[in-house]
Amino acid sequence: MTDRKHFGSDNHAGTHPRVLAALADANAGDTDSYGADPWTARLQERFAEVFGPDAHGFPVFNGTAANVLSLAALLRPYEAVICAETAHINVDECAAPERFTSSKLLPVPTPDGKLTPELIATRMDGIGDQHHVQPRVISLAQVTELGTCYRPEEVAAIVAYAREHDLLVHMDGARIANALAHLGCPPRELTDGVDMLSFGATKNGAMNADAVVVLRPGLAGTFPFIRKQGMQLASKMRFMSAQLLALFDDDLWLANARHANAMARRLADGLAAMPSVRLAHPVESNGVFAAVAPEHAEKLHENWSFHDWSTTASETVVRWMTAFDTSEADVDAFLADIRSVCG
Repeated sequence: MTDRKHFGSDNHAGTHPRVLAALADANAGDTDSYGADPWTARLQERFAEVFGPDAHGFPVFNGTAANVLSLAALLRPYEAVICAETAHINVDECAAPERFTSSKLLPVPTPDGKLTPELIATRMDGIGDQHHVQPRVISLAQVTELGTCYRPEEVAAIVAYAREHDLLVHMDGARIANALAHLGCPPRELTDGVDMLSFGATKNGAMNADAVVVLRPGLAGTFPFIRKQGMQLASKMRFMSAQLLALFDDDLWLANARHANAMARRLADGLAAMPSVRLAHPVESNGVFAAVAPEHAEKLHENWSFHDWSTTASETVVRWMTAFDTSEADVDAFLADIRSVCG
């Protein structure tokens, strides 16, 4: 542990005090288990209010489970998922989607982490050919692994393409709150036409709770069986639901994301005066991707926690993440060290 703020991941942050208070409140007395509790009932109402009357939310333990179970609800084993090459399901989930769904991922190289109908079309091969897996699901990461956001019109274009080609749409919303904070649009506008949403909360102030939000009518009835078989049915679900309710209360989830985004923007603005540092991708959420000399990245690692994204002989692209509890003083101290190391 260090007194200095980590810039490696929003997963490094602690739990928001209001979430901790909600957990303490939920700890009083007995209640029914496996989701038959008042907290989970109220949470269902909140998901419907936020994402529409057809939305049904199912708490799970983590984002990988949310993604895997969402895809399992949409796929048969001979069907495939089209995703960006950089997508979390392709790079950072240890092939869990492929193992547990028995379905293939079809990754697509993208310049900015975002799919387009044109890029999706490059993976629409072998339709109707029994020798080929059949594309069935498009998976969008919102925010992408490169920190960029799909705008509502971009999601709408992909949804339209999906409907035209009999495809379904999954959204990995591990940082959907950060996308909404950046875009300033209502949640329903950003998820209109999406069939399944992985709703992220752990990166945004929760302790250990995420959710699958079923948006496509007709799928919610079977999802409880998929969650149970996937080992994600919490016996004491009130504690997961209480965390999510606390984040929805007074739109804390959006306030947390706005703050994290603002701290990333402060960091990016501070880098603008450093000619030896360049932004590798637009800053549209709570991630700053910067290119620095490899020796500068190595020096900064001595005092700060962050991830190297890619390295060549001439530069290292680093990822610097902010969180709901990152302060202006944290950012300014980090900037001072970057300035000292990079010049």
